[in-house]
Amino acid sequence: MTDRRGVVAKRAENLMPGMPYVRGWAQARRSADTLASELTALGLESDFPALTADVNVSGDGLVRLGIVRPEAALILAELIMSGLAAEMPMRTETLLQEARHASSNPSAA
Repeated sequence: MTDRRGVVAKRAENLMPGMPYVRGWAQARRSADTLASELTALGLESDFPALTADVNVSGDGLVRLGIVRPEAALILAELIMSGLAAEMPMRTETLLQEARHASSNPSAA
């Protein structure tokens, strides 16, 4: 799957019999399509023209973003950070509610 640094294995160029390439590629295709839809909704589809699904030698799906401008990479990083920042308060509230419920109902734990 990955090397010690977490880099994805080489893409599959010569297919081997018995390797489930289609399953990995199909998963990558669904993910790439979802990402493409979100990028389109944000007006960023032209910044990721090479977005595509692929598969590696182990049959693992890959989503290739392609070569992007530094500004596009920065926008993507900012969107990820914004999403994480928005998610953190919701996650904290959920944990607090669960803790309150557990402390008020010790038999449920």
